[in-house]
Amino acid sequence: MSRTGRLFQLMDALRGNRRPVTAAQLAEKLGVSERTIYRDIQALAQLGAPVDGSAGVGYMLRTGFFLPPLMFDADELEALVLGARWVRHQGDAALSAAADKALAKIATATPRDLRDHMAEMSLWVPAGPQPSAPEPFVQPAREAIRRQCKLRIAYRDEKDAASERVVWPFALAFFQERRVMAAWCELRDAIRHFRIDRIVAAELGVERYPTPRHALLKQWRTLHDIPDHS
Repeated sequence: MSRTGRLFQLMDALRGNRRPVTAAQLAEKLGVSERTIYRDIQALAQLGAPVDGSAGVGYMLRTGFFLPPLMFDADELEALVLGARWVRHQGDAALSAAADKALAKIATATPRDLRDHMAEMSLWVPAGPQPSAPEPFVQPAREAIRRQCKLRIAYRDEKDAASERVVWPFALAFFQERRVMAAWCELRDAIRHFRIDRIVAAELGVERYPTPRHALLKQWRTLHDIPDHS
């Protein structure tokens, strides 16, 4: 592999980690020596790439960095297209439109226009039980998670018992036939799960909930023995 190709691979490896990654880990991933990683990190820095870190600690890219032109191999493109086609079936019109816009941006940001190629890609999400209509409360749930804000909901449980609750949403699971929100419930003073299709009304508040989302996620994973695959 040429040095230029290896530098692109190194950038991809750095981009794929939210936390510092050591030279040893990078060397194993790229199949080169640690000394080569140190030289390549120095070369990236000289080219203007905002790489933070040091030997023995680890390296990462500073946020906000974008390296044009985008380069995707065949597997990466197929993963993007298949993922976008899956999102279209999740009962959230805003997410569906965003998936199409994201693919259009990706296709035109590459060295050659890939729109026709991506449109003709023969990877399809199989037909099956899907929401018969858009679920209007997926979007406020996503917004509450993103902004870490409280959400007031009117809810009917599996026994059709009605209740009003103020919750702190921190996760949203897209199962095949239903969407489930994980949230801290002020009424129960505990983490609870709420099916989106059982929400009758929802009002997004402006007040941020007091416990950080990552702390709620950690507590939820511990409670249900859910591994962290991020």
